Amino acid sequence: MLVDLDDVAFWMDAVRNNENHFGVLESFWKGQLKSKVWLVEHLHNSHWRQENIVIFGGWNGVLSSLLFNSKLDINDIRSVDIDPSCEEVANMICKRQEIEGKFNAITCDMCTYEYEFTPDLVINTSTEHITQEQYETWLERVPKTSAIAIQNNNYKSIADHIRCYDSLEEFKMSSGLQKIYTEDTLKLPLYDRYLLIGRK
Repeated sequence: MLVDLDDVAFWMDAVRNNENHFGVLESFWKGQLKSKVWLVEHLHNSHWRQENIVIFGGWNGVLSSLLFNSKLDINDIRSVDIDPSCEEVANMICKRQEIEGKFNAITCDMCTYEYEFTPDLVINTSTEHITQEQYETWLERVPKTSAIAIQNNNYKSIADHIRCYDSLEEFKMSSGLQKIYTEDTLKLPLYDRYLLIGRK
């Protein structure tokens, strides 16, 4: 994947300008980048409309930036995260698209987010960070016509990972998705990353 040099410069500005440099740099760990590029590649192989996207657990906006730099024809991305420190960082990492009116980072609990439009695609990369009850509340609010891409893992040694699964099949059984178009596992050195794309 080729990334626009202007976007790389904004990535560096996000690291440089933030007091928590290490916290921003965590977004660029090899496993994080591989997981995100892997998701983007799967989305590129899908053949349905993906112009308007809402990302939950959008964190520092790196996934959004990679999506904008992909071959997907994206018109708008809303990046939602409950951590207020992410909003400024994400808006800097996606500064070029923010200026163009194509990107907006939002601080909000995914369980209470109010959709401003019906997205073509809803992404949730943080399903291991929430309880099953919270997940079901979030899923219930996703518009029925939106495609859904969700990720999880088996990395249980992190305290914040409260809903991990030992296999893709376990994750699939708890997903609540009625139609699944894509299911895959990415094997990383410390853990396996799971991906499901479908509809409820």
